[in-house]
Amino acid sequence: MPGGLSMDEAQARLHAAGPNALGHSGGHPAVIAFLRQFRSPLVLILIFAAVVSAFVGEGSEAIIIAIIVLASCVLSFTQEYGASRAMEALTARIARKASVRRDGKEMLIAVEEIVPGDIILLSAGNLIPADGVVLEACDCNVSESLLTGEAFPVVKAPGVCAPDAQLGERGNVVFTGTSVRSGTATVLAVRTGERTEFASIAATIVRRVPETEFARGIRRFGYLMTEVMLAIVILVFFANLLLERPPIDSLLFSLALAVGLTPELLPAIISVTLARGARTMAASGVIVRRLDAVENLGSMDLLCTDKTGTLTEGVIHLDACADPCGVASEQVRRWALLNATLQTGMANPLDEAIAAGRIEGDDLARCTKVDEIPYDFIRKRLSVVVRQEGRSDDLLICKGAVQNVMDACSSVFDREDPQPLSVDRTKAIDDRVRDWGAQGYRVLGLAVRRFPRKASYAREDETELTFAGFLLFLDPPKPGMADTLKALAARGIRVKMISGDNRYVAMHVAETIGLPHRNVLTGRELAELTKEALFARAAGTDIFAEIDPNQKESIIAALRKRGHVVGYMGDGINDAPALHEADIGISVDSAVDVAREAADLILLQRDLGVVLRGVDDGRTTFANTMKYIAITTSANFGNMISMAFASLFLPFLPLLASQILLNNLLSDVPSLAIATDNVDAGQTRIPRHWDIGYVRRFMVTFGLVSSAFDFVTFGFLILVAGAGEQIFQTGWFVESLITQLAIVMIVRTRKPFWKSRPSGLLSGLALAMGVLAITIPYLPGANWFGFVPLPMPIMAGLIVITLAYLAASEAAKRWFFAHERRRFMDPTVPSPDK
Repeated sequence: MPGGLSMDEAQARLHAAGPNALGHSGGHPAVIAFLRQFRSPLVLILIFAAVVSAFVGEGSEAIIIAIIVLASCVLSFTQEYGASRAMEALTARIARKASVRRDGKEMLIAVEEIVPGDIILLSAGNLIPADGVVLEACDCNVSESLLTGEAFPVVKAPGVCAPDAQLGERGNVVFTGTSVRSGTATVLAVRTGERTEFASIAATIVRRVPETEFARGIRRFGYLMTEVMLAIVILVFFANLLLERPPIDSLLFSLALAVGLTPELLPAIISVTLARGARTMAASGVIVRRLDAVENLGSMDLLCTDKTGTLTEGVIHLDACADPCGVASEQVRRWALLNATLQTGMANPLDEAIAAGRIEGDDLARCTKVDEIPYDFIRKRLSVVVRQEGRSDDLLICKGAVQNVMDACSSVFDREDPQPLSVDRTKAIDDRVRDWGAQGYRVLGLAVRRFPRKASYAREDETELTFAGFLLFLDPPKPGMADTLKALAARGIRVKMISGDNRYVAMHVAETIGLPHRNVLTGRELAELTKEALFARAAGTDIFAEIDPNQKESIIAALRKRGHVVGYMGDGINDAPALHEADIGISVDSAVDVAREAADLILLQRDLGVVLRGVDDGRTTFANTMKYIAITTSANFGNMISMAFASLFLPFLPLLASQILLNNLLSDVPSLAIATDNVDAGQTRIPRHWDIGYVRRFMVTFGLVSSAFDFVTFGFLILVAGAGEQIFQTGWFVESLITQLAIVMIVRTRKPFWKSRPSGLLSGLALAMGVLAITIPYLPGANWFGFVPLPMPIMAGLIVITLAYLAASEAAKRWFFAHERRRFMDPTVPSPDK
């Protein structure tokens, strides 16, 4: 049916066929997310410990362990599930739409609502939303590399193919996930969702996202902690057996120690911190499509961007229409108006600017469109063929980049008479374009040719044209752009312009906004460079001008090879490879489908100021994530190490397994508020990168300080207080938990802790857990965990030791960061008092 499905019929088919999406499952996501918590190796270890306890008759121990396991899983689930729901809500704001024909009208609907039988209207830049048969096509070229691996686009047209034809040979069919590179097409949807060709081989063609620096750092940190954990646990278990301790107690103690040594909430903390960062960025106009991108944005030290709409206002004005001699021409304006208003390819601001200049008296109704030769990135021009009442011929009007239009010309108008396009006339045209470019104008060329009437036209007809004149567009720099660039530079981020525009226009804009512009590399020069030569020149180049879209990926790759963390901002059809290649791909909400799908971040406003805020949010997120690492590798790690060694010399276990697990659970509660913590300005001033060597040095330094005071505590409890087993375990539990809570305030900042205010939620949770730590021996049910009330002198002594530990940790922090600055001679590492 040419008018498409009715809305009622479409709804019925949607109900029958299901949504047009992959991986649609009937399972409840909350239940699945909760059950996933129990797949953690640490949880399985604890479940094993509970089973062992129950098997040997320690029912109360088994119940305590089970309760702690459940509490830990609930905490982790609420954080991770909340983060995932927040991300779903954010990504829903940039849901992909498709143009279809229903009830005889063209309309935009969500891709998930497309059903078999829908008539889909495709144009350049669209991602194809369903498998379908081509009904109509005009110079439609589709990139199918995702399915076939073939780099060159495939021409699509109505027709018939053999039933056993391979994917790449089906010229009358389009497939889900592929993209339209040029032209237009009308398609009848045949298969959607799980029934598409894409779904049938999705497992083998899903693009593997490269591991980010942050993810790689987290993985290495996990390996480091696992190695330490295994070594200590095995040593402690067998040492306790040699000391003839009860095997079951020794096993439970060793397993609990393993849990205490491991940052089991790290995945939840990372998810929550990144999700909070994503929500904060969304409030600033940045939608995160991939959580890792939050941290990558904070690490970025080089941003490559186009000129139009990013560095300039993006509200393009048609300032003048001139003949080849540079004289204002009404005829050139009318021809340009016909070309811009009758073309049906990609909507673009240049055509909108031409159409906006339409005046009363422009009678376009007398001209009928005959055909169109769509724009593509090879020709860089677009032609429309019109037929005027009262004339026996057709007029081809070609508009595009001046050089590309001139390549199709053999003559030029001299007033109203065509003259051969001589070398002198060509030079005069080039000089005018250069002069206008130096004034900030973007210049397009326009050419025409008359043909005897015929039914259709093709690219081959774009020859022997007559150059008719120029279209001058003005796109002034954005107000405040110079200040934004200075702010990015102050954060250690350089900006490079990659533009398809004339070099003189690009240099004029760069000079106006204060962007370096001395070193310019053009597309033609780049095409003559080897990969090695581009690698050598890329870092020193300020502006890449007159660049073909397929050259952008090579530029980004060369810059990344130089060791930069590169962001790329683009919204065009051929920007997708560069967006994929960049460490952080940035696009805008109005971008074509292929660019939006390739990007990691979507800007709701095309504004570098938004990127600037996103950088700060990304660095804040990275800093808060690293705080949990610091907390885990300081008091927590030191306490567990001390406990392991103390178990070898004491006549009893320093803590029972249930006490270790309770200690670990309560000390982790404040860490759930890490995502809300304030971050010192010095920690967001420059790009931050993961450094496993730094983590190891931090762990050794603060772990040793923690262990030293642990042994002081052991001496106080045994030698001064004469504590027995239960008093020792209770006292050690209280002191261990308080130090783990208090150290949060020390290591969360590089400043003296009293000069950096933590968030209210973090302070409140730490204080609440601290009060609970002191009062827990006196509460009802404390005997369940083997606790007994502590005499006041012992409690006072533990508080004094804790205060001394905090003072020593503050001194150690100042020494550590001073040593780090000297180690790398890095003046950008902020001193503690800045």
